[in-house]
Amino acid sequence: MKIHDFPGFPNPARIRIALAEKGLTDKVEFIHVDVPAGEHQREEFRSKNPSAAVPVLELEDGTMISECTAITEYLDNLDGAPTLTGTTPKQRAVTSMMQRRAEAGLLDAVAAYFHHATPGLGPDIEKTQCEPWGKLQRDRALDGMRYLDKVLADRPYVAGEDFSVADITAFAGLAFADFAKIDIPADCGNLKAWHRKVAQRPSIAG
Repeated sequence: MKIHDFPGFPNPARIRIALAEKGLTDKVEFIHVDVPAGEHQREEFRSKNPSAAVPVLELEDGTMISECTAITEYLDNLDGAPTLTGTTPKQRAVTSMMQRRAEAGLLDAVAAYFHHATPGLGPDIEKTQCEPWGKLQRDRALDGMRYLDKVLADRPYVAGEDFSVADITAFAGLAFADFAKIDIPADCGNLKAWHRKVAQRPSIAG
């Protein structure tokens, strides 16, 4: 398998964490895509992913899989023993729901703020910006943090009792928020405690 990505960016980080959780990191060849230089916008890469976004998983038969949720679903089920996406119908449904809430309400909101209300990746990449929209998305990201804080008041992880893809997405969202200088609200003690705990997992810490 090959992973086309740019190390350090939020979505590539999500897949690298999933790979480490599943013990698959050494089974993958990483292909560097120079996003800051605009390589993801070139036709060669767009033929792999028309959305022009990293990461992309390339299988041995040439199949290209983009979107972090789809890539994680594939990786998690390779060994027939999923640990990140749920094993029962209820677990799978709740995990999928919470993953999407973390993605839309936090990670995507931070991304919109970064790309629209800050210099982002620079003028060569950020050719169409809407600053008011970006600032609204910053508020949405803060609301997303407060929502997750409430969720974590009565459960150890975002989707329940077990670490899952929802936690990976939320952690990546907070990492992006930190990079974009959006602090976790001071009153979000549950979220801060969860963040400290998750940051110590081997797939993230080392």
